[in-house]
Amino acid sequence: MKKESAKETLRPPIVAIVGHIDHGKSTLLDYIRKTNVVAGEAGGITQRLSAYEAVHETQSGPRTITFLDTPGHEAFTAMRSRGLSVADVAVLVVSAEEGAKTQTLEAAKLIEAAHIPYIVAFTKIDREAADIERAKLSLLEHGIYLEGQGGTIPFAAVSGKTGAGVPELLDLIVLAAEMEGLHTDPEAPTEGVVIEAHIDSKRGASATLIIKNGILRSGTYVVAGAASAPVRILEDFLGTSIREARAGSPVRITGFSSLPKVGSEFRVAASKKEAEAAARAMAEEERAEELAKKRAAASAKPPAAEGSEFAEEEAALVLPVVIKTDAAGIADAIVHEIEKLPNYPRLEIRIVSKGAGSISEADVKLAAGSEYPGIVVGFNVKVDAAAQALAERLGVVVATFDIIYKLAEWLAAEFEKRRPRSRIEEPVGSAKILKVFSSAKHRIVLGGRVESGVLKLGAEVRVMRRDLDLGRGTVQSLQSQKIAVKEIEAGDEFGAMVKTDVALAAGDLLEAFEVAYK
Repeated sequence: MKKESAKETLRPPIVAIVGHIDHGKSTLLDYIRKTNVVAGEAGGITQRLSAYEAVHETQSGPRTITFLDTPGHEAFTAMRSRGLSVADVAVLVVSAEEGAKTQTLEAAKLIEAAHIPYIVAFTKIDREAADIERAKLSLLEHGIYLEGQGGTIPFAAVSGKTGAGVPELLDLIVLAAEMEGLHTDPEAPTEGVVIEAHIDSKRGASATLIIKNGILRSGTYVVAGAASAPVRILEDFLGTSIREARAGSPVRITGFSSLPKVGSEFRVAASKKEAEAAARAMAEEERAEELAKKRAAASAKPPAAEGSEFAEEEAALVLPVVIKTDAAGIADAIVHEIEKLPNYPRLEIRIVSKGAGSISEADVKLAAGSEYPGIVVGFNVKVDAAAQALAERLGVVVATFDIIYKLAEWLAAEFEKRRPRSRIEEPVGSAKILKVFSSAKHRIVLGGRVESGVLKLGAEVRVMRRDLDLGRGTVQSLQSQKIAVKEIEAGDEFGAMVKTDVALAAGDLLEAFEVAYK
């Protein structure tokens, strides 16, 4: 363990709670925080990265723990990864009813990639179907070795409903933090990470930060990438105004010059001038990097030759998509869902903009800036009245959602509806021309016999002479034994009038088909 210096103090551990959807992460945190967030979550799932503080009484005194609640839905991989990159310790939540599931294993891999210690919390032990030994075995089968099973990963059996096992879990978290030797120097330069950012309709660009070192004080200035903000409104995780916050604490700051990028590191500047200069320098650096990426992509793409597959790709229907969310990190989840949808030939889904805040006229104009009107999709945001009116005039589709999988289902249906269709001629029958009786104004009266399938009144036909396709025609009248009929089956002879530009002759085949678009 690291030796503590005179200036250093213990830092509260930052703990990421990860696991499969509906395995009880938020319910567990509800008990720890004595709140009820789950009941207010759309769709019953956590859809953003949230930070909370809790105090746990230990034998050596009270210890503060910062928790990061990450979404369990498969779409939020980027959020889970971001939470783990900030955390000191992780808690892998596994339902004692279901055992290891898809996102359980994905979360375990993300924990390993973050190189942080973790604890397994078996939840829902109050349920009748709970079977901890079976849940342990499901982890063992996937190479997760717990204490007592040949491994060193500690575990606790808990219930977020009754609180059973929660103190033991918190003891394990504190122990893991002590083993990591988490300390901070209050006099060191203040720094940390942006874990979430969103647009507040009343207060503008706002961000949630985790302080990793130093003390953040009101009256200073924060620089996060190309964004800067005066620390005038500093709030703790409860939304209470505070004057300062120490390392390990989650805080919210409003009044950023632009929406800071989630995952970006922040530092403190002493003056507004210093903060703005640092933000401008970072903005120029980001623009240079973006330009270099575009140039690299352009040089890597071979020139499109006429008639080549690249020329065919250029002719694809481009569907512009604009994404607006209440929090910056949600956009990554939506992009992830879009990437999972089927790829349709000759349909290019182009995300032209991602941003936070209400859907505006500018968003609609971006979606309309292609040959075909596009889509503006919003998550937990409102649509400006002027934007809605403009969308109706320009033919842009605007839709908003508050549940990620509902949004994904709607996009899948919308893309399917808009994809270019290919005209397919599906054969339904063929008839051989036995005799041509007359021809006038491209209308030919003939006699024939159906060789296969069926020949129907009004059918489109392909005229074949040996192996040559001579053209198309339409059956305008159909008779059997001089009686008008609607169809003739295989083996029967018929009389017909066919409209066509082809000079039909005895021996030609009429191949009837139906047109489908697929």
